[in-house]
Amino acid sequence: MLKHSFVKFLLVGILNTCVGLAVMYTCLSVLHLNYWVSTFIGNAIGAIVSYFLNKKFTFQSNAPTASSMLKFVIVIAVCYFVSYKVGLEITEMILNKTQLLSTKYIDEIAILVGSGFYTITNYFGQKFFVFRVVK
Repeated sequence: MLKHSFVKFLLVGILNTCVGLAVMYTCLSVLHLNYWVSTFIGNAIGAIVSYFLNKKFTFQSNAPTASSMLKFVIVIAVCYFVSYKVGLEITEMILNKTQLLSTKYIDEIAILVGSGFYTITNYFGQKFFVFRVVK
């Protein structure tokens, strides 16, 4: 059951990640918004796609929309701040120590690192807190 729902979660995640990353990079590179504003806007839009697809397709939840949406927002917020903070800190640490790439790309790389952490933490938050199936 875990593997099956995780595969569905990844498929939904591919869609909402593409949408979210496109918005993030547009905000960062085209609109010249800062890292936090760009990642917040991108995640908010991706979260809307994620909620509805994960509720019906991934977890096939019949949880009431009001309570599950509140839990969803809490999980998204916690995962967002933790994941993108960790992603930024790890990227800064690695790039500053190794000097593999110019530090001018910290924000761009940190978005990808943060997205990876976000995917994992968000899956477990949604599966076991938001759309938990009680038998």
